[in-house]
Amino acid sequence: MQIVVPDEWKYLYETTKERPVVKIPAEVLRQVAKPVEKITKKTNFMIDDMVRIMKQANGAGIAAPQIGISQRIIIIAPNDMKPTALINPVLIRGEGEQIGQEGCLSIPGLYGDVKRFDYVEVEALDRRGREMVFEMEGMAARVVQHEIDHLNGVLFTDHVIPETIIWMDPEGDDGEAE
Repeated sequence: MQIVVPDEWKYLYETTKERPVVKIPAEVLRQVAKPVEKITKKTNFMIDDMVRIMKQANGAGIAAPQIGISQRIIIIAPNDMKPTALINPVLIRGEGEQIGQEGCLSIPGLYGDVKRFDYVEVEALDRRGREMVFEMEGMAARVVQHEIDHLNGVLFTDHVIPETIIWMDPEGDDGEAE
């Protein structure tokens, strides 16, 4: 799907100190991110930066490619959940179905309905390098699937139900960006 940004939303697509998230059509958003080979202090500093940027942007999640780094790291924090880093996440199981509105920090102002699994199990390393299996349902399952897609160069617009696409102010109370 080709995205044509309306003139009134173009200011949201400028990457600045106040808006550091990488926006479409940046190539890094369409690349498969590289696995993290070793978790270092630098990795943890990057995770802290990702959390800060996600909170600043009022996001429910963020992936390393969205800050211009091609590494398999995501942060999820839906529904006031404590921000959680997942390193090298892999969706190992999905069940059920939910359809809900999604947005994206890399495509500000655009929203649409996407079908996702309602329950997922994701294998990943935590920020200390421990292997974990995370079980999520509902909004948390939606956010983790959205962020894992980013690691594979996939955007929500690749899954969106076309007739549900709308433009609205991401800084208003009308939607929650992911």
